[in-house]
Amino acid sequence: MTEIRTPRLLLRRWHDDDLVPMADINADPRVMRWIDDGSVCDLDHTAEAIERWEEEWDEEGFGLFAVELLASGELAGFTGLSVPEFLPEVGPAVAISWRLGAQFWGQGYASEAAQATLEFALQDRGLDHVISISRAGDAASENVIRKLGMVLERETTHPVHGYPLRVHTIDLTEYQA
Repeated sequence: MTEIRTPRLLLRRWHDDDLVPMADINADPRVMRWIDDGSVCDLDHTAEAIERWEEEWDEEGFGLFAVELLASGELAGFTGLSVPEFLPEVGPAVAISWRLGAQFWGQGYASEAAQATLEFALQDRGLDHVISISRAGDAASENVIRKLGMVLERETTHPVHGYPLRVHTIDLTEYQA
């Protein structure tokens, strides 16, 4: 089982008892504002998503980690690596992404988890290039992306929803953890 410990977080594979807290995160309009069309997700949709995330681990050797707070054991959300199939123009690529519950914002957890994920991509999975895709205007995600040392590669449009996207990149052979 793949696990990463940071000073405050445990990044791990998904457990059955993660479903309800992740569904609560996905049901929050503040969290979902910048994701797809901004719609919230219910328990069933979240269960399907977690199943897809776990399948990607099995198929690709990487995926989205559940992010757990070491101090409390609470599920804060996810961070990890995935293949951005919704945006074929960037392929073949692996993207880093994150989603945390609103109560965990502004505490550096997303940056801490994302830094650990980049190290995992380079050291454990041998990837040499990672992208991040953000919706234009998502200042919080742009801040994390900047902290990761990623640079803007291109601006494009979401192929389904039509809003502007920003694709950032980092060459992991030059990444200094």
